Amino acid sequence: MHYLRDMSTPPQPPQPADQPAQRPPQPQQQPAVPPQPTAYPYPNPQSPPPGTFHAQPTLAAQPAPGQPQPGNPYAQAPQYGPVPPAGGGGAGRAVLWAAVGAVVASAAWVAGVLLIGGRSDSADLRGYSAPSNMCSSADYSSFKAEYTENDSSPTRTSLKDKALDESYCSVGLKKSGSSYADAYLTMQLDLHKKTDPAPEFTATWKNYGDSHTGYDVDPVEGIGDEAYLVSQDTTNGSSSSGSRYATLAVRDGWVTYTMSYSVYLTSYDEDKDPPALTDVTDWLKTDAKATLRQFQD
Repeated sequence: MHYLRDMSTPPQPPQPADQPAQRPPQPQQQPAVPPQPTAYPYPNPQSPPPGTFHAQPTLAAQPAPGQPQPGNPYAQAPQYGPVPPAGGGGAGRAVLWAAVGAVVASAAWVAGVLLIGGRSDSADLRGYSAPSNMCSSADYSSFKAEYTENDSSPTRTSLKDKALDESYCSVGLKKSGSSYADAYLTMQLDLHKKTDPAPEFTATWKNYGDSHTGYDVDPVEGIGDEAYLVSQDTTNGSSSSGSRYATLAVRDGWVTYTMSYSVYLTSYDEDKDPPALTDVTDWLKTDAKATLRQFQD
């Protein structure tokens, strides 16, 4: 027999018997750099208040579909029914195994319907709707007794999407006679239409004090399904330095609402004292309840 040699690749000289084959140099692998999450969600006078914050996870390599996952004995490829013994078997045994396979397949289909199809995929929005203009729709009347001047140019955004409806507003709060904002108030309503926000909401706000030092976290009863009040006061009794923050985060079904207040004493007029943090937290609770009521049909 004659074999045709591929002429596109020139023949390689044989390696000497006493020398190992040369291996091409391997590129050096660069160490992976972990993501750096942002851990400060509150606004400051020099920059607009950010919206929600999310740390981006690092995607790990996944095994091919149907392959066992290392370290997880419960994620192996499914085995339906016993494995028939090797050798032997006839038409009767083939019919038997066909019947067993049909029963197992039917059982697996029923289990899939009960575990997946039987679960409600509709969003639990409870009649809420997100306004196109949060600044003119949200209720923050409790703050207007302290901050009587209106913000002529508040910042507002809105989003309508099949996965999420969102409405946001940031207002500069000014006392009587102030030319610039003395404090800041932000409000954001999110209607999650594809995913249930409950697990991440609880993990974020209930444990906020564990990931951010210097903050107090208190659960709030009587607002939605769950609510948390996050606060911080760095004034230490001073009337000219430090800051005060308070955020009320509420989840009602698949709807989340946050209302945040911040004040910096360095930007406050010297002859004016900012409200006490206890007063601010009471205002947040009152106005959050009123806002959620009017956004619900």
